[in-house]
Amino acid sequence: MTNDEGPLSVAILIFDDVEVLDFAGPYEVFSRTRLEPGVESRQSEASAPFRVFTVAARPGPIAAVGGLRVIPDYDYDSAPPIDILVVPGGFGTRQLIDDTQVLDWIRLAAASARQVTSVCTGALLLASAGLLAERRATTHWGALDLLASMDASIRVERDARVVEDGIITSAGVSAGIDMAFVVVERLHGAAVAEDTARYMDYRRS
Repeated sequence: MTNDEGPLSVAILIFDDVEVLDFAGPYEVFSRTRLEPGVESRQSEASAPFRVFTVAARPGPIAAVGGLRVIPDYDYDSAPPIDILVVPGGFGTRQLIDDTQVLDWIRLAAASARQVTSVCTGALLLASAGLLAERRATTHWGALDLLASMDASIRVERDARVVEDGIITSAGVSAGIDMAFVVVERLHGAAVAEDTARYMDYRRS
């Protein structure tokens, strides 16, 4: 199997107090996906259908939850065109709900992206940006009421792990891995998704 159109760009937003697995889980899935099966294919980018990178508001290290320091690949101004946008969550989302700079960037990136996704409380940022209006969505169980209160038109699905309604939202933390596999399977089929899960030793829910 070949990737005739070239790799799709996957941009993962990061910010201070982002939850580590919220961004690292999808990063692992997308960066390890290969169109050719097996362990050996992961040693090169030849059959990689995604090019994954991180984006932050500014250059320099980001302090994730737990103190992990991450250096983003790009800032808002230097990021290349985005095909798939991943908005993770974490305690840092609460400080960004009314942040004009981040909300404007999310709207701009979403407008040209093929697919917009969120993990955990990243859904709160999408809601604040107006992107979840009239859609079904989910988030971390601890923020379901907050998400519902932000926009009465959002149909919050409280027991779902991944919700697809144009935008793909997922529940808390580890659910971002499942969300990424949903995207992989939609774009490249069940066999590619299952081979990637097998490589990761991940049992899909």
